[in-house]
Amino acid sequence: MRRDVLEAAAGQKKILFPVFTNGTMIDADFRKLLCENRNLIPILSMEGEKDTTDARRGKGTYQKLRQTMQELQENGILFGASVTVQKQNMQEVLSREFTEALFLAGCRALVYVEYVPADRSSADLAPDEKDRVYIEDRLRQLRETQKELLFLSFPGDEKSSGGCLAAGRGFFHINPTGGAEPCPFSPYSDTSLANISLKEALQSPLFLLLRSSGNLMQEHNGGCVLFEQEEQVKKLRDKAAAMFPAGGRIAAGNEN
Repeated sequence: MRRDVLEAAAGQKKILFPVFTNGTMIDADFRKLLCENRNLIPILSMEGEKDTTDARRGKGTYQKLRQTMQELQENGILFGASVTVQKQNMQEVLSREFTEALFLAGCRALVYVEYVPADRSSADLAPDEKDRVYIEDRLRQLRETQKELLFLSFPGDEKSSGGCLAAGRGFFHINPTGGAEPCPFSPYSDTSLANISLKEALQSPLFLLLRSSGNLMQEHNGGCVLFEQEEQVKKLRDKAAAMFPAGGRIAAGNEN
């Protein structure tokens, strides 16, 4: 929807940009952009096979995704897929049949993201500890038998980095108003990129407190450690605002 953002990213040739998308707006014009800028890697979001994807994303979405994959493959454009893993689809999306079908369609990277509830009413869909053991075991098998595919797991692969990578440890999220947030599932900010640089935002008071407090290293039940610490993050945000009340660093009205 924001071609200007993609064009700006495309100009940074030394950086690869995975572009996560539902895949429904990749027309001939966008394929031309992708062909000319190989550092933009489209990652198409899906939920599994046809019935599973259409049930969550709308009727006809799966067929549109397959058409998009075919067009990307015909144009020699490298692409991947992103799958939200939850209790109802994990056996399907971690099966060899599913991953092989995607490989034959031209997909070369699979990103598995554990489901994080939008609210507490859907918490029962989130993988529990037993499920995460199953996910980890299946991924190990897939990596051993399908070396032609790159498999990434979030937050599973964070274990090798010693904990959650949010709040600037490895990444952070920028909301539509410019607020720098720890991650998409922890939408709280004390700093706006409308006022400071990206480099300065990495040292936001809230991020510094989160990185030094140990919150990112805590055990958790769902796909996001900070999602379960909503009240603690709010308190740290308020503490950061009290400690650093200076002008432009505080972003108003950017809490979702």
